[in-house]
Order: sequence, then structure tokens, then C-alpha cells
Amino acid sequence: MNPLADIIRPNQLNDIVGQEHIIGEGKLLNRIIKSKLIPNMIFYGPSGTGKTTIANIIANSSNKKFYKLNGTNTNTDAIKHVISQIGTLHTLSGILLYIDELHYLTKRQQQAILEYIENGDITLIGSTTENVNFSIFNALLSRCTTIEFKALTTKNIIEGLKRAILLEEQKLDIKIKYEDKALEYISEVSGGDLRRALNTLELIINTYAIYDPDELFIDIDKAVECSQSKITNYDRDGDGHYNLLSFFQKSIRGSDQQASVHALARLIKSGDLNSICRRLLVIASEDIGLAYPQGISIVKACTDSALQLGLPEARLPLAQATLLLASLPKSNSAYNAINQALHDLETIDVGQIPAHLCDTHSNYAIKNKQHYLYPHNYPNHYVKQHYMPDPIKDKIYYEYGENKFEHALKVYWDKVKK
Repeated sequence: MNPLADIIRPNQLNDIVGQEHIIGEGKLLNRIIKSKLIPNMIFYGPSGTGKTTIANIIANSSNKKFYKLNGTNTNTDAIKHVISQIGTLHTLSGILLYIDELHYLTKRQQQAILEYIENGDITLIGSTTENVNFSIFNALLSRCTTIEFKALTTKNIIEGLKRAILLEEQKLDIKIKYEDKALEYISEVSGGDLRRALNTLELIINTYAIYDPDELFIDIDKAVECSQSKITNYDRDGDGHYNLLSFFQKSIRGSDQQASVHALARLIKSGDLNSICRRLLVIASEDIGLAYPQGISIVKACTDSALQLGLPEARLPLAQATLLLASLPKSNSAYNAINQALHDLETIDVGQIPAHLCDTHSNYAIKNKQHYLYPHNYPNHYVKQHYMPDPIKDKIYYEYGENKFEHALKVYWDKVKK
């Protein structure tokens, strides 16, 4: 028996929940379907957001012969079979090939259909949950329009659940009532995945309708029991990984303690301890930097403790480091300075190291015979002399940040140097 998610799959755009940014009136996919002129496309986004459903709707609106493959079990012979149908009687209008989980195809398999996509014999729609820039080969990617599907909201999923309940009532000839908070709970723990929510609903119906074939009441207890626990959407190799780490760092950079610790909790839930520690160490230098130079030492101690303790205890030093960094004054002066210096090495002639700064025994220093002034022999351990290579002698890489520590440094050196 087919899963509920497949049985109630919409066959028109009006029945799809979410994705208004691409299927709403006047939006891209809406226009494509109405035009019946289907370009090569790659759908990417989380599971259970409607990629396969919309591909089916596009296929039904097209006059092309529709073939469907799944990248997880497709071999080269299956692709060759589709290619062999080109020009036959039932494909005179062309072929529309949908490949789910496109990222599982090898480079050779993707290349096998490339020629036929270019000449128009095959129109490709691929779907993937992975980052297309890393999972799809450039030659194929450059010939396709990429369209992003977004995780569904709780409101979207509740709408989908209510539609499914109405259809199940008709099919099973049973009255299904529910508590609003039961549907809210199922929606919240589904993690933006309508298929997961429908699977929970199906489990409730299948296992409780047997007790009363005429009426079923879905309460919060049934929802909690059949949902088990929330599964966090997190893929260490995909967009979810980088989006969550970005959320973590930007919350700390923005000095929002509440969002920072929430982002940390999500990362801890994923169990990705190494990524948390690495990102905290980066933040300590990139975003706090010279505003509080001791920060990196404290963070290093916290991350070392976390790695030694392991989860769940690691959450404690990680929370300490996170809240410290979020609460500290911020400075990216060091970050900007090194980035600009590295950029100049790549783009302009930076010249030779000044001779008086070279090793005294080097041929270059001996040849130029310039005298190096030893700063410790002078008041305040400072003496004015030429340090920068001539082509960039007036370059400014480091600008003092607007924070207490760097301000104190500026005041000191302004006094000494003037």
C-alpha cells in the first residue's frame, strides 16, 4: 500500500502548501507551467517541500513523454534506455526526464545525458537536497535553471495535514476530529518536512481507527506518542551545516546572547562538536579580535574542555564561550588588516623587503649596507625608521578599532610617535 504522502499528492498548484515565492500567481514556476515551455531545471531544498509533486504537475501540463528516475538506484543502463527512446513514435514531442536525488548520479552518468539536453531531445528536471554548487557538475549545472525550495512553515504543514484529514475521511468513510494543538505539535516536530508530518498522521489513523471505525479523535497525547521526538534538519555535508554555523557566528557577531545560545543548542543537538569548537575559535579572532585579546585564550580553554569532556557535559564550556563572545565588544580590525595585506600580495607589486630589515648576513643586506636602528636602544623602545617596501610605503592595513583596548593603544602610540 502506498504511503499517505503519495496517495494525497496534489495534482494542481492550488493544492500545494508553501513555496509561494515560486508557484504563486505570476511567479516563475507558475509562469513556466502556464507557458508549457519547460526549460531544464534543478530543484533544490529540504526534503518534503514539494519538489517531486511540482515536477509531476509540470509533467502533466507538458505534451512530452515523461520518464522518472531516482539517482539512488539509477544505473547507466536506465539512462541509456531513456536515450534510446528519442525519436520514437511516442516521443515525437520530446522527452521530459525527472531525476530525483540527482546528486547521486556519477559524473559519467550526468555526462551521458548532457549532449541530449543541449540539443533539446531531453528536457531535464532534477531535484536534490544538496548544495547544487558542490553536488552537481558544472557542465550540467550551467545548462539548467536552479530553483530553490524553502522549508515549510508550521502554518504550511498544518494546512497540509488538514487537507490530508479531509481526504482520509472520504476514503475511509470515518469522521476524524482533532485538537488544534495536536496538529501544531506534529507540524512543529516535523522540521519543515510535510512528508514526515503526513507519516505521523498516517500512523495515528492506522493504529487508532481500528478501535472505533466510525470516529477518530486526534489529541495531543496521540500526536506526541506517534511523533516520538523532534528530528533536527541537519546535514553535515550540505547547506544545513553551513547555514547553521553562519547563524551561530552572525548571532555572536551581532551581540545577541539569546540567538547565540539558541544557535549553539541546535549545533549541540546535531552532535557536531568539532565544528562548534572550530567556529568559536574563528569568532574569537575574526569578530572580537583586539577588542578583547584575552578572549581567544578563554575560548581555547573552553573548547579544549569541551573536546575532553564530550557531550553532554561539553555543552557547559561551549555555552560559557558562546555567551562570553556574544557579550564582548567587537573588532574586526585584525581581520581586515590581514585580508587587505594578502589581497595586495595577489594583485599589486609590493616590492622587496627593505635592505636594513633583512638578515645581516644575507647577500642583499651586505650589498646595500644599510644600517638597522635597534628600537630597544631608544626611549620608549621606539625609533622612527623605514619598514614598508617602497611600492607600498604609504599603505595602511591596520586601523584602530573603536573599543576601549584599541583606543588605549592608539593614545599610547600617538604620544610616543609624535
